[in-house]
Amino acid sequence: MLLHFIFVIRDKELGLRDAEFQYVRRMAQFFKSWIKTKFSLDFDIQCDEMITKPRIILQRLDTHSILKDHTERGNDIYHFYLCHFRPLWTDCTCEGYHAENFGMIRWERPKSQTDTLFLAEKNCAAVSHEIAHELLRQSRYKRYIEDVHDVWQQHLFGAIPFEQYGEDFELTSKKPSFLTLDTTLFGKKS
Repeated sequence: MLLHFIFVIRDKELGLRDAEFQYVRRMAQFFKSWIKTKFSLDFDIQCDEMITKPRIILQRLDTHSILKDHTERGNDIYHFYLCHFRPLWTDCTCEGYHAENFGMIRWERPKSQTDTLFLAEKNCAAVSHEIAHELLRQSRYKRYIEDVHDVWQQHLFGAIPFEQYGEDFELTSKKPSFLTLDTTLFGKKS
């Protein structure tokens, strides 16, 4: 199966966010490794940029526009959109949305293009949240929404740390490049 990450940026930002897109490419390769380790699935990975132009208020870019793009690209491909806007509707506290073979989050822009820790904390962790929803759903895990949200809340408010990974995609106790949910907590009582 193909997991296609799509970095959605405004046309006026083209060329100004190249360092972030390079992080997205590394993060995509990291998730290939993470998914294989945590879910025993082997995904091919692809990364692209999607350039958006200003729209009038009635044609505002939102989840329905992104879902239409997903359908046009092919529903059998798992598309994951990293957007400059939050979905109008979501039940996820990470400002994300998931559906069959589809994920999106609001990608937060760092103040410094080289702030990898910010990208890991604000974006990579949220990506792991939405990917966990979809992969648990695909595996027919009954509580794929509730358990992911329970684990997310434990990370945010229960003093349980996110899993930290280095540039080599291995667990680390040093400054991480990537952060994810602790998948060992699924199905355990809070």
